[in-house]
This record gives sequence, C-alpha cells and structure tokens, in this order.
Amino acid sequence: MSNNKSSNNRMLVIDGVDGSGKGVQTRRLLQAFLDAGLPALLTREPGGSPAAEDIRELLVKGEPDKWDSMTELLLMYAARRSHLRDTIWPALAADKWVISDRFADSSRAFQGIAGELGLETVEQAHRIVVGDFVPALVLILDIPESIALARARRRGGDDDRFEKKGQDYQRRVREAFLQIAAADPQQYHVIDANQSMDKVNEEIIEAINNRFSLNLTSKPEIS
Repeated sequence: MSNNKSSNNRMLVIDGVDGSGKGVQTRRLLQAFLDAGLPALLTREPGGSPAAEDIRELLVKGEPDKWDSMTELLLMYAARRSHLRDTIWPALAADKWVISDRFADSSRAFQGIAGELGLETVEQAHRIVVGDFVPALVLILDIPESIALARARRRGGDDDRFEKKGQDYQRRVREAFLQIAAADPQQYHVIDANQSMDKVNEEIIEAINNRFSLNLTSKPEIS
C-alpha cells in the first residue's frame, strides 16, 4: 500500500478520548457496510493483529507511570507496523473497507501533545513506520472529558491504564484531537459525541455517505 492517493484506500478511522463511544460506533458502522452488501473489516488500535494484540496488553494494563511517553510511542508504533502489514494493507488490497477504532492520531494526541513529546517526534516515528499512507477519512468523536471518563469507568475492565492518568490528562487529549482536526478539515470530521448513540451514528453515516457517495443507512440500536 503506497499512499493515500491509491484508488483502493478505503480506510475509515473513528478516534477520540477514552469513553467517547468509539467501540459502539465502529461496530455499528461495520454493520451498516455489511447491510449494504459492502465488504468491510473492523479492527482496532493498539492491536488489530495477533502480534499487535500482544503489545496492546503491555500498553493498556497496569499503572499509569509504568511507561513514559517515549516508551508508549515506541510500543504503539511497533504494534501499528504489525497492524498495517498483517491486517490493514492486505484488506485494502482485497478492496475491503477497513474501519479502525483508533489509528495514528491517537499517538499524536496521547503521546505527542498530552504526553508532551511534541508532534515532530511523533511524525519522525510515523514516517519511518507508516510512510506516506493516511486513512481516507478520520472521524473524531468529541465529548467533554469528564463525561467520557465517567463512561469509561462505568464500562469497567482492566484495560484502564490511560484512564488512570486522570481527567486533566484526558482534557489535554481532547484538546489535542480538536487541534489535529482543525489543521486539516478535508482529512478530519468532528462529531459531537455528547448526544444519543443513535444520533451520533446518524451523523457518522451521513458524513461517510457524503464523502464517498454511498447509501449506507443508520438503524436505531436494539437494546
């Protein structure tokens, strides 16, 4: 996979702070593609391939100070390389739509800006590992960090290392995503995630239909 100008780049990313609803919305988006008869794959970061899932365990569990920002960045990009090589690029080459819960902008937001490494440091790693490939579209789910963190804590589980960094850290992450999105309105689309899951899904579907001339439909979630 050479670059974003490739005709078979059909990678869509949903990103944002922890607790913004990415998991629910990526699953619903996958279903919309399958309902439309379009081949699609759902994946996630960190993770998305067997080797990358091994690295995920190191990143998302344990105490928040277990790794510093630089170590996090190196682990993230090791996982991302496996994810691209073993999952994303083969799926795109097979003309599938790829829907990813997080991608490189999480490294920019979490390690680069909130983690204070600086964006240039992240971009140096990015150029080495990823090259000039970028997703076709990145959707940022924006929500007040206090609400997102409360949601994430209610969800439970032990994949909570980043959540343990606290509300101020999550605030910096939220601001970072908005800063990144504002720099390239063609590449990014910000969606207000402080609405019902159905309304957020409708706006995601609308944005994708408008960008790619598709006819995906949004269906209410069955509780």
